[in-house]
Amino acid sequence: MKKLIDAVIYTDVHDELGPNPILWLPPNLPESVRMLVGIKTVTLLTGDQGSVPDSLLIIPFPSLKLKGLIRYIEREDESKRGGFARSAITFLFKETDDVIFYKYMGYLKAPFDETSRKIIELENNHAESSKIFEEIKILRDSVSELLDDFRTKEITSPASKEFPEKRVKDDKVVDYRLKLVIVGDPGVGKTSTILRFTDNAFLRTYVPTLGVSITEKLFDTKSGVIETILWDIAGQAKFETMRRHFYQGSEAILLIFDLTNRNSFTSIKSWYHDVMKNMEKHHHKMSGYIFGNKSDLIELRKVKLVEALALAKELNLKYIEISALTGKNVEYAFYDIANTVVKMRLNKP
Repeated sequence: MKKLIDAVIYTDVHDELGPNPILWLPPNLPESVRMLVGIKTVTLLTGDQGSVPDSLLIIPFPSLKLKGLIRYIEREDESKRGGFARSAITFLFKETDDVIFYKYMGYLKAPFDETSRKIIELENNHAESSKIFEEIKILRDSVSELLDDFRTKEITSPASKEFPEKRVKDDKVVDYRLKLVIVGDPGVGKTSTILRFTDNAFLRTYVPTLGVSITEKLFDTKSGVIETILWDIAGQAKFETMRRHFYQGSEAILLIFDLTNRNSFTSIKSWYHDVMKNMEKHHHKMSGYIFGNKSDLIELRKVKLVEALALAKELNLKYIEISALTGKNVEYAFYDIANTVVKMRLNKP
């Protein structure tokens, strides 16, 4: 079975030299590849006011026909400009394998977080680069093992009866199609939630330049076969103008917040109004849900159930707590959204 990780690069962001790839695997990785990866990862940081994402990112490298899974690392260092030192770990993989990385990215966060913590400790103690290199090798082996397990799962898991295979769409027996827009602050788990639901998805299109991910899912209900088209709208402010166009034609709205991040909860009302003000010309009724994600992180919870229920009532939406990591309540909620939309259509005068 072919390997999923083509190369690993550890890039230091130097104050004067800029991107400086200092460690890489395999050892014979061309310098042109190393520098391209380093320049693009650093460019992303400078393009977003220098803020460092605390989540894993996937970006394309079209000229290499590869994509990169990136984890940025930031640590305090008074000797550096701005008082912080920055670096990045990049795993390169083939574009054709990206569905495994997108679908299971949530499971890769823990090993990357642990390695980042160790690298920060080693850097602060001025450890030799060989020790940092060893930690990156351990991370590569750990992630490779996880990805191999996920790939095996994809190959051996049959499609369930409730979630038909692609042939259903090809045979043109889809009874209902609906568009569902999914919004919320960056990092709340929108993509992870979608990928948890669309475990047997047959189409996933990611358009990073537009800030929207489109996924389709078929499933069988008492009302017939429903094709749900999920529009995952980017939460970054730079996509504000574009995302307004993506709201049009929606029949359902899904707002997601992170139960461990109170700011993401307080943003829900703004997201709701952002969608609705751009739907004013469309007079059909909108169905919707609020998802409180990361219900598995009980001890880190920052939002009370009673608060979330009150907000849902105020916005005339349903509320449910889910875990994109464990899958709790995810399929049920999407199934309910789709059925609600179909019932609304059938009950139209």
